[in-house]
Amino acid sequence: MELARYLKDRQQLIDAALDRYLPAADTLPVRLHQAMRYSMFAGGKRLRPILALAACDAVGGDLKTVMPVACALEMIHTYSLIHDDLPAMDDDDFRRGRETCHKVYGEALAILAGDALLTEAFILLGGMAADKPEIAKSSCRALHIIARCAGSRGMVGGQVVDMDSEGKEIDLPTLEYIHTHKTGALILASVQAGCLIGGGGEVAFEALTRYAGAAGLAFQVADDILDVVGDQALLGKDVGSDEARGKATYPALLGLSEARGRAVELRDVALASLSGFGPDADPLRQIAHYIVDRSF
Repeated sequence: MELARYLKDRQQLIDAALDRYLPAADTLPVRLHQAMRYSMFAGGKRLRPILALAACDAVGGDLKTVMPVACALEMIHTYSLIHDDLPAMDDDDFRRGRETCHKVYGEALAILAGDALLTEAFILLGGMAADKPEIAKSSCRALHIIARCAGSRGMVGGQVVDMDSEGKEIDLPTLEYIHTHKTGALILASVQAGCLIGGGGEVAFEALTRYAGAAGLAFQVADDILDVVGDQALLGKDVGSDEARGKATYPALLGLSEARGRAVELRDVALASLSGFGPDADPLRQIAHYIVDRSF
């Protein structure tokens, strides 16, 4: 399997579905829907929805059934990026290769666009449970997982601890808490939800949970490394901002070489978690390699 082709094909499927699910740009209130679409279609990697689709594939599920969940996850992720970029938080000017939402539409509308995307996500998730009674139980479980991973015990909680830690010396357990919650939680939810909607059993669910836990942390370790050594033109976002704000990162705490070693260790844990799966899990295997290899 060629990963680049797989990722491109999945991105196209996800983008087409997002275009269907989101209100049209000319729907009132027009500026709000334009701002939502501006950030949603700014060329992101679609990693979280792709992971949901790949997990569904790994357990032999139907991609059409899991697509609303995949799109909901991308809406939640994009809302979080809009809010992270605000002057009150990370104060970033560029995201995904172009100006951030608040730079184009103003801070107030950017906040509301993020709020609206979060709400649209749960419209999709709630609609699945209501419209497809045959998967109502797994849909409700997936909805609960995603909500938990997005809130104060997941992504939002990790963001708060990250903010509170700026300019302070923190230990490795605190840093891992930040990363496993701020970034890893939604990656975990993506894989778990894809498994559930795909019809995976408890053995598969536990194995994919181990995979996602390791891959999610590896993703953030790699991001920390890229903030030190990456190219802004290639990454499409500001680099060097972590150090400028005094943020705790793996390279700052462990050094660049040891941070890379930790990323490789996590990749290997993720791959080992897939030992009980056949070729249908190859996309997940290659994604684990991609997550880490991009930081070298």
